[in-house]
Amino acid sequence: MGVITLTTDLGNRDFYQAALKGSIISLLPDVRLVDISHDIPLFRIQHAAFVISNAYPYFPKNTVHLIGIDTVFQEGSRYLAMAYNDHYFVAADNGIFSIILGEAKPSELVEINIMQDLRYLHFPLADILTKAACHIANGGKLTDIGFPIDNAVQKVTLQPVYNHHSIKGHVAYIDSFGNVISNISKELFNKIQKGRDFILRFKRNETLNKMSWHYNEVIEGEMLCLFGISNYLEIAINKGNASQLLGLHHDETIMIEFID
Repeated sequence: MGVITLTTDLGNRDFYQAALKGSIISLLPDVRLVDISHDIPLFRIQHAAFVISNAYPYFPKNTVHLIGIDTVFQEGSRYLAMAYNDHYFVAADNGIFSIILGEAKPSELVEINIMQDLRYLHFPLADILTKAACHIANGGKLTDIGFPIDNAVQKVTLQPVYNHHSIKGHVAYIDSFGNVISNISKELFNKIQKGRDFILRFKRNETLNKMSWHYNEVIEGEMLCLFGISNYLEIAINKGNASQLLGLHHDETIMIEFID
C-alpha cells in the first residue's frame, strides 16, 4: 500500500490533525501515514517548502506528500497535484510548488477538479486534498483527478540576488538547535565564488570569512558558517543557539561579498 506524508501548520493541540488522519484512513485503511511536521509556523510556505524539500528524498519513490499550508477555501482557490523527481505532491496553489521546484519543472502537473463537499467547506485539506492524495497513493493517475496545466503554478520570488561580486540572500529557516539556514545554496556559492575569498555579513555588523566543514571545527560558543545537510549556507554557534545569540530571525538579510 502507498505512503502518504503529512506536512501542515495544524499543530498538535486541536482536533484538526486527527480529523485529517481519520479522513485519510477512512478512504485508504491500509495506507502508511508518516508525519513530517505539523509545527510549520502558520501560513509560512517557505518554511514548509524547506522542510519538504529536505525530507522527501529519503522516502521511497512514488510517495505522496500532502502539504497542508494555507489551504482554507476562498474564492478562486486552486489545488494542485504534481509529479516531480519520482514523488507526488498535493497542495494548494499558493506558491509552495514554485519554491520546491526552483528552476526545475515537474514531470506532470494537474489542477485538481474534485468537487468540494460542502460539509467540509472550511476544511478542504481533509476533503479535496485528502481524496487526491489517497487516489494517487492507491495507484491512480493524476489525470483522473484533474486536468493538466503547463507549469502554471503561482510564483513566489524568494531566490537570492547575485552578480559577479556578491550574493544577497535571507534567512529561510531556523532549526530546533537555533542554526540559521539561508536560501543560498552550495551550488550557487561555488558558482559565484570561483575559489575567491569571501566576507559573510549579517545582523549587528557580524562577519565571517571562513567556511567550516562541521560544527565542532570551532571551540564551543564560537560562531561559524558551513553548508550543512541541506546544502544551504548556515550560520551556527558550536553548542549554542545562533538565532537567539546573534539576533537573526526569518527573512533577515545575509550578504556575501567576494574578494578579487
